[in-house]
Amino acid sequence: CSVEETLNLGPVSGPNRQRDLCTFCTISLDQEEVFRTKVFDKSVSPFYGEDFYFEIPRPFQCLSFYVYAKAVFQRDLPVGKVSIRKDDLCKYSGKEHWLSLQPVDPNSEVQGKVHLEMRLNEVITENGSVTQHLLVRIIECQELPLISGQNCDPYATVSLVGPARSDQKKTKVKKKTSNPHFEETFFFEVTRSSSYSKKSHFQVEEEDIEKLEIKVDLWNNENLAQDVFLGETRVPVKILQSDHVHKAWYLLQPKGNGSKSKSDDLGSLRLKLTYIEDTVLPSVCYTPLCNLLLKSPDVKPISASAAHILGDIYRERYEAVLPVVRLLLYHNRFVPFVSAVAALELDNTQEANTIFRGNSLATRCIDDMMKIVGKNYLAVTLKPVIDEICESNKTCEIDPIKLKEGDNVGVNKENLQGYVHKVFSSITQSSSSCPPLMCDVFRSLRQLACKRFPADPHVQYSAVSSFVFLRFFAVAVLSPHTFQLRSHHPEPEISRTLTLISKTIQTLGSWGSLSKKLSSFKETYMYDFYKSFQEDKCIEKVKKPGVYSYREVQKRAQGKKRIGKRTFNKRWLRVTSRELSYHKHKGKEALCVINVKDIQAAEKLDESAFNRKNMFQVVHSEKPLYVQAGNCVEASEWLEVLGQVSRCNEGRLTTFHPSNYTSGAWQCCKNQSINAPGCKPCTTTMLANLQLDIDCDRETERIFSLLSSNDTKLQDMEDACASMAVYQGPQREQEEYSKFTIQEPKETFQTLKQLRNVMEELQRQHIIRNDTTAQYGEQQIHPDLPTS
Repeated sequence: CSVEETLNLGPVSGPNRQRDLCTFCTISLDQEEVFRTKVFDKSVSPFYGEDFYFEIPRPFQCLSFYVYAKAVFQRDLPVGKVSIRKDDLCKYSGKEHWLSLQPVDPNSEVQGKVHLEMRLNEVITENGSVTQHLLVRIIECQELPLISGQNCDPYATVSLVGPARSDQKKTKVKKKTSNPHFEETFFFEVTRSSSYSKKSHFQVEEEDIEKLEIKVDLWNNENLAQDVFLGETRVPVKILQSDHVHKAWYLLQPKGNGSKSKSDDLGSLRLKLTYIEDTVLPSVCYTPLCNLLLKSPDVKPISASAAHILGDIYRERYEAVLPVVRLLLYHNRFVPFVSAVAALELDNTQEANTIFRGNSLATRCIDDMMKIVGKNYLAVTLKPVIDEICESNKTCEIDPIKLKEGDNVGVNKENLQGYVHKVFSSITQSSSSCPPLMCDVFRSLRQLACKRFPADPHVQYSAVSSFVFLRFFAVAVLSPHTFQLRSHHPEPEISRTLTLISKTIQTLGSWGSLSKKLSSFKETYMYDFYKSFQEDKCIEKVKKPGVYSYREVQKRAQGKKRIGKRTFNKRWLRVTSRELSYHKHKGKEALCVINVKDIQAAEKLDESAFNRKNMFQVVHSEKPLYVQAGNCVEASEWLEVLGQVSRCNEGRLTTFHPSNYTSGAWQCCKNQSINAPGCKPCTTTMLANLQLDIDCDRETERIFSLLSSNDTKLQDMEDACASMAVYQGPQREQEEYSKFTIQEPKETFQTLKQLRNVMEELQRQHIIRNDTTAQYGEQQIHPDLPTS
């Protein structure tokens, strides 16, 4: 969804409300808000210009867009809405539309459905007369709306209504649920015995059944306030047959059929929607396409692979790469693929200072990976300081033009500098929280960049910082709601503060030295602000190793000989991203330093080894270091940190000895050789690894849909490959060649042929399953289709 702008918004309520109209727009599935734009300040024609890409996780009836006027001391007031039914989304998909805003009537804002069971019985009384009784059982409701973001407290009223009667009964209130189960039955007397001589308002003749209705209303119990209407449904009694059970689901409807008021003066909303529905087939149907995509990292050159071809033909659509990234992540094939496409991009990069700055396939893949893998990392690193910024609401404006009356630019600058220091420190001290998968990718980028530009010592930092700062942390600071760090857009003043912090973080992360190019800044107020960071040498913190832990432990004396008595001494153990050291006193000179690159394993030690609990060992190029932590939690934390900082070491062991070597043998396996391989597998090095909840069939179907919708481009690419492979003369500049990355036309042509074959088979499977010749109550099986 792309929410572009509104035009000529009408007044919300009261006189002259247009002059101070601050508005925002929300996107809702039925009545559940899923996204919200930023607040646009004081305009009757605000330009929002925000894009939202999301998968719809549940059934829905309407996709709705609400425009609200921001209120300071009361609930935000609705200006109008645009609602599009699910069945009509295809009519609007792919194009921009101006849609008129409709009034928001609380009695028409309904969603959900109710499950009813009804039966009309004839009952013979004691005197032999016949009466008719109606049984109504309200079983359950589903998908009722949220009230103020919370599950409602619903109850139902069941009524038998007609021209001369209205009998109403009520269910119990169900607490905090949008899917209440009532399971309550109500009885109504429909017709009276003919023995009644005197008519009353209770009497209904047989012919009046045509005018009776069963009316079910759903309400939210508000206790002290007026109950909120959730929807109603009406069922004519005449559809019921005697002694026949009628059981069905009914969609809830607006009150009074949702009568609408005039909406000519509410304005209009410009939207661009793209709605795609995929039909997911059984897993066996996707195996050929999935295998072809997963083989991509091994294809030489990488530009001839299926995954690269998809990214090549969809350069203009950012979201097209996402399903490929998810598929590669799930099957642990992402790192080799992104390393290959990054190497290809670096081959075409001429200057080190422009490394990974474009919107290439490599940058798009890494962006998507960081959003998937780095959510918890962002929450741990940035959320506390972002919450503090949003809740303290200190003024940080330093632009003289935007200063308000009474603002002190010195105080504002001090506030901003304090926030920047907190954010920057949180980032530079977060190395131990960085997901291992991101570490693997950045390690690969660093190596590739150093190989491509060996004369530039700073490129190893800029290759990583272009993602970590520019595309990850700075973006998350600027839009915390996008990364689930805040539930909604921040207020305008806080948003301005976050913008200034984000700009500073980008600059600090981009340069190795702030003395370069300071004079090139257009904003003089930012020039002075950055100079303060140059004086503090804040950027140097990025290059310093982060201290992960510094605690007092019991360390067994190393000793130069393998025999003799060795005691346990209290020492301060310190680990950084570069070295492990222990000290006699905290902050004093190290007694021993072990390079992190030399660590081969960090594992638990059996209690029987030294008759001590909470022991662990650090195996390195020399003798093992035996350490006793203060408690089991500390021991686990040490092992996690040590495993993470050393997980990429080339010399890591696959097995270890869980006990010590004494009396001429390993006490765990009794092997007498001190150099014997370990007897127990090492703990996996993928510590704190990501648990990916990915449906591979769904992602492969999405890729198939993308490829199918661009069959013309695939054919153009195939023709270009054929022309390049056959033509033997000098290379000519042709427009179709420049559209694609074709290094080896024969290899690319072969992959395109394989893609076309698997796509044709998948298309055939879709046609078979969409065959509508089968009737209800029949079972139709195709002999050439696998069954399950």
